[in-house]
Parts: sequence; structure tokens; C-alpha cells
Amino acid sequence: MYNLLTGPALWATFIIFWGGLVLRIVWLFRLSRKKDPVFYNHASFAWGFKSILYWMVPWGSASMRLQPVFTFMVFTFHFTLLAVPLFLNAHSILWDEAFGISLWSMPDLWADIMSVILLVSVAFLIIRRIVRSEVRILTGAWDHILLALAALPFLTGFLAYHQFGPYEPMMTAHVITGELLLILIPFTKLSHMILFFFTRAFIGFEMGGRRGARSW
Repeated sequence: MYNLLTGPALWATFIIFWGGLVLRIVWLFRLSRKKDPVFYNHASFAWGFKSILYWMVPWGSASMRLQPVFTFMVFTFHFTLLAVPLFLNAHSILWDEAFGISLWSMPDLWADIMSVILLVSVAFLIIRRIVRSEVRILTGAWDHILLALAALPFLTGFLAYHQFGPYEPMMTAHVITGELLLILIPFTKLSHMILFFFTRAFIGFEMGGRRGARSW
């Protein structure tokens, strides 16, 4: 089972992940050209770049500065979500074996700390969706499921590495949840990992290129 998941299933996962992202970007681009062609009349690399940049820097926008704790937790969540899968030592070995890509590897202690931090940030985001009325009314069950699913590869990987519970079932769960997360990204709100850049650029075009106003 494990060999299947780390072999053919892993390749299928990457094909669906990258293929799905490319298809969605192409579809949305064509849709925008059809329904909102006016955006492209104000396309400005400078305004688009600044819009992206200010929203990628912690507390770079006015709305982020109004919610400093939430901003800190969101950036913590995204940083650890990307850093651990990319630079975990065990994953670096897999990258090298599968694709011949040699990445820097973080110490296992760092990965442990980041995994715990991610789990804490997920708990914070879920609790916030429950207790803040203005967020709760916009939250559906699927939003909670996606957050939980983002946490599961880290939780199962942490438990497997420290051998809490049966190792093989825990590692199998780790691989399955990780692959499921990648498969869902192109077809759910998680696609904002790529679409964020297009959205912020378009808002920069609209606010800056058309109105001469900042979007951050």
C-alpha cells in the first residue's frame, strides 16, 4: 500500500495538481477576457506588482494592520504550511530521488516546532471562524474541513516520526492526507495559493491603473 501511494499515486497526484491549476488559470483568464475586458485596459505592471507585494508583507496593508493578531497567525500558517513540506529532510530525499532536485533541508527539530506552530495556527483560525460572528456567517462546513485537512498531514507526520501509535498506519494516513490535499487545491478555495497573485494584480489594475488609488 505504501509503495503504491509513494509511487503511481504520487505521480497521479502531481499530474492532477499541476494540470488542474493550469486548466483553472486558463479557464479563468478566458472568462475574464470575455466578461471583464475592461480590466486589461488599465493593466499596469507597476500597480499590479505593488498590490501583490504589499499584501505579501506582514502588516503591509491597512486592513492587515487593523487585525494584527489575525495577520500574524495567517502568515505563520502559510509560512509553516509551505516550509515544512518543501524542506523537511525526509521530503528532500524524496525530491532528490523522484525529480533529481536537491533542496536545502531543515533540522528535524525545526520541522517539529513548525508542525506544532501550524497546528496551533489552524486551531486559532477554526476558533475564529466559530466565535467571530462576521466570519461565522461566511463560513460553511467545507471551510472547516479544508482547514482540518491542511493540518492532518502535519499531525500524522509528527505522530509517525515520534512513533505515537502504530507507525505504518500513521505513515499511510500521512501520505494519503498529503496527496488528497494536493489533489483538492486546484478545485477548492485552496487554489488561492496561485490565484492570489492574479487577484491582487487585477485589483491593483483597477484601483491604481484606473483610479490612481492604492489597493493596500
